[in-house]
Amino acid sequence: MERYYRKLARLLALCLAIVALPAAAQTDREVPAGSEPYVYQVETLNTGLSAGGEPLELDTPQALLESFFAAAEQGDWARAATALDMSNLSPRQQAQEGENLAAMMYEIANRSIAISWADLPDRPDAVDTAASNKNPMAGAERRHISLAHLDLGRRTVPISIARLQQPGGEPVWMFSRQSVGNLPELYERFGPSEFERSLPRWLREQAFWTLAWWEVIAIPIVLLLAFLAAALTYKAIGSWKKRCDDESVLGAILRAVQLPVTLLALAGSFAIMRNVLFTFSGPVEDLLGPLQLTLVVIAIGAILVTAVEAVLDVATDRNARKIEKPENESERDFYTQASAVRRLIIVLVMIAGLGIVLVQSNITQTLGFSLLAGAGVLGLVIAFAARKVLGDIMASMQIAFAKTARIGDAVQYEGQWCYVEKIGFTHLRLRTWDDRRVMAPVAEFVGSSFENWTKQEPALIMRIPINLDHRADIPALRERLMAFVEDADDIIKKDEAKLEVIDHTTTSMVARACVWATDPKSGWDMHCRLREYLLKCAAEMDAAAGNEPAPAFLPREREVQMDRAVEEQQD
Repeated sequence: MERYYRKLARLLALCLAIVALPAAAQTDREVPAGSEPYVYQVETLNTGLSAGGEPLELDTPQALLESFFAAAEQGDWARAATALDMSNLSPRQQAQEGENLAAMMYEIANRSIAISWADLPDRPDAVDTAASNKNPMAGAERRHISLAHLDLGRRTVPISIARLQQPGGEPVWMFSRQSVGNLPELYERFGPSEFERSLPRWLREQAFWTLAWWEVIAIPIVLLLAFLAAALTYKAIGSWKKRCDDESVLGAILRAVQLPVTLLALAGSFAIMRNVLFTFSGPVEDLLGPLQLTLVVIAIGAILVTAVEAVLDVATDRNARKIEKPENESERDFYTQASAVRRLIIVLVMIAGLGIVLVQSNITQTLGFSLLAGAGVLGLVIAFAARKVLGDIMASMQIAFAKTARIGDAVQYEGQWCYVEKIGFTHLRLRTWDDRRVMAPVAEFVGSSFENWTKQEPALIMRIPINLDHRADIPALRERLMAFVEDADDIIKKDEAKLEVIDHTTTSMVARACVWATDPKSGWDMHCRLREYLLKCAAEMDAAAGNEPAPAFLPREREVQMDRAVEEQQD
């Protein structure tokens, strides 16, 4: 029995051990109270510095930056240097270069970085208490925070802070060793220019916001000089344009690019003066940088697009009459495809320009991102309002690639005979037979039916209806028609010409002549000649028939009314 109880006790112990394992494992995964902080362990920290006075507060990221800026603004560079991790320098180099490096860091942080103080943690563990629970870093300790990324051309360099601890010391936040190592190169790129260093000290003192007095004076002067350069550029292109022939390619290009080149002169001259003579402070730089880049990209894109459009428009206008001829179907295809490619290039240039602005301006790290975020709702409103324009753009691409109407095609739109002269983003330009221009919205043109008289082949049947008396001798008039057809060079398929009675009224019958023309343009001239010829023949045959009841050709009601009008004039 005792042996049985011992086995039972062992079994219960085994069960308790199995139950306790998950709890023990869970306890091992938890961070116990009083555990080691999440830091970078270092051997020593700035042993070459011997700053006097009250030490900087380096226990939180926000305290680090506040105390560093306060010491720097007081000119106490020795104390400010204690905020930099100079572990990559020897103690002697730390003592020699510490103050200079602190001054460099202050200049770069003050001039080129827009610090979001509200997002900067004020806790030693740098836990982001305001982060959403969907954020994977929510509630997590941090030992490294990136403040900004600055572009050095070949590479992008981060400005960051790190939480460090030396043996036996308290954890402190400092500017990271990598950021300190990049300070000379960053200062060369983002520090004050030679011109700025030559200014009197009072001009370099802070005026308001983050602007120094020299910036308050320089910004309006730079803008004024940029506008002056733009005005001179506009006037120079205008003078050059007057010397060129209006129908020449050069003249068309100058007219098209005058405004874009003026915009480029404005943005370019401003950029040159800003980069060569001045280096503005952080928030101003964050605002002017993306704005300047956006204007330059817009100007260059507009120059490319307008120049291509001008060349294509001149080529189309010069050959407008030529490509309308029936035998030039391949040229109509070429100009239509070139028009479609032009619109595609415009869209690609716009997308590429937007991509360049977003990438090169580093917009997520600057004030420009806040500006874009604030304009988000406005962008949605504009996109909703522009949905019809976007639909027209897609419709114009549909016309160009489906070739339902090509440049140079003869179409009948809303009862008007026109030639397609240009296919734009939102409108088609149609030229009527009397040289009027009809601007047809693309969406309406695609959404409604129209006749394309040159889609398959330019030849078409011309229909000429005339009103005749019920007693008219149709076979006799048909003989006259066939004689006209045989002698006309602009009539094809002569054996298919015919004269038919298609309708009648109480006063007349309607006869219609049908003949084939080579193309719409020559067909219209032939149409008018044939109508005049048939009416003349009807009048001659009517006069030769004598009085009633002999055969008559012209309706008698019209003849009686004309006789009465003559009698009234004689009275």
